[in-house]
Amino acid sequence: MALACVNDLRYRYPGRDRPALDGVSLEIDPGEVVCMLGPSGSGKSTLLRALAGLVPHFHGGSFAGRVEVGVRDTRTARPSDLAGTVASVFQDPEDQVVFTAVRYEVQFGLENVGVEPLAIPPRARQALAAMEAEHLAERKTQELSAGELQRVCVASALALRPQLLLLDEPTSQLDPGAAEALFEAVAELGCAVLVSEQRPALPLERCDRMVFVDDGRILVDADRAEGLRWLAANRPAFVDHEPAHVAAEADGEVVLRVDNAAYTYGEREVVVPDLQVRRGEIVALLGPNGSGKTTFAKLAAGLLEPARGSVVRAGRASYLSQDPGRYVVAERVDEEVALGVGGDRERARRALGRVGLAGFDDRHPRDLSSGERERLAVASVLVTEPDLLVLDEPTRGMDPERKLELAALLRSQADERATLVVTHDAAFAADVADRMATTEPAREAAHA
Repeated sequence: MALACVNDLRYRYPGRDRPALDGVSLEIDPGEVVCMLGPSGSGKSTLLRALAGLVPHFHGGSFAGRVEVGVRDTRTARPSDLAGTVASVFQDPEDQVVFTAVRYEVQFGLENVGVEPLAIPPRARQALAAMEAEHLAERKTQELSAGELQRVCVASALALRPQLLLLDEPTSQLDPGAAEALFEAVAELGCAVLVSEQRPALPLERCDRMVFVDDGRILVDADRAEGLRWLAANRPAFVDHEPAHVAAEADGEVVLRVDNAAYTYGEREVVVPDLQVRRGEIVALLGPNGSGKTTFAKLAAGLLEPARGSVVRAGRASYLSQDPGRYVVAERVDEEVALGVGGDRERARRALGRVGLAGFDDRHPRDLSSGERERLAVASVLVTEPDLLVLDEPTRGMDPERKLELAALLRSQADERATLVVTHDAAFAADVADRMATTEPAREAAHA
């Protein structure tokens, strides 16, 4: 008997003309791992929200069809009623955190579902350990890197030991070791899992089935072997491929030089690697969660001043943050992009076209999917034509086909600037970068 059953689900968000889901049917058996793939904005997150009861109870809108989880119909069972059965990890961990202390954040869900009080602390510690995040237990959530925060959110879900685990881009900000730990921990739980991913290699290795969603419909629902064959024939960007370009050695002027630099957060000193980036080259910066990559990016862009050492830039820098959706201020997509160029909407529309958002001009930025918002943010920094472009996790929420397009776009404009890309996406780094640099946790030390 299926643990979860979706039957002819049709759903439209309030104020939208097109349905987000259009006749979706899906069953998930106990213990089954299902990998859900598809383009940005195709309806994957909406389907996860429907299985959690958030659609329609939280989001409103027009709902038809039937969703059952366990023996409960989500039209009558609210998300709180499903809390002991379903656990979710959302795309944006920043929006999922409630408490300021990591330990209490992981314990919170266990308290809500009525776990015996004496059992709560060890279960929370066990979940953090499964995500290799036990050392974060006494840290404040607002002090964590985005990847560390994502580990905590995953640990909070694992601690609940749900029957159905819903994962929406759970590895988008995790380093490779943490991503491996996530899927190993999930396997040990033995629960049913529906995981939506835009870095599909790991879930495709571990899944029983692959579902491909596009334009609100399921195009393919097949076992792993058949799903891989379908992807190779129809959506090859979602499976392994050779790097899109041959790395070149740039000989342009040095636009960014970082020497012996460090930044302090209270009593913590983060030491960043020495690096120079020349005009005409793209450098990818990789490294473990919490090792100082975002600190490096902000130092490079001039948003932070080093406590010691030097950071020298030639010309103007533009910076794309990890969570650009938090900084949206305009009511229209084209207005948002035009903010950086004195309100020039024509220039903004050309930038939107280059990132695949032509025709989105009059949409509200917050009505876009996570991947579409990421492309909007990319357009907002590209339009300024900087000498130094700093991109912090630019592929977050972006599907593999769009990643290839972004890599090609950055390569086509490489001669115009120096580009630094901070990423955990090794495949994207191989597609876009001329060379790699790394940050190391050992270079972070207590500030004397």
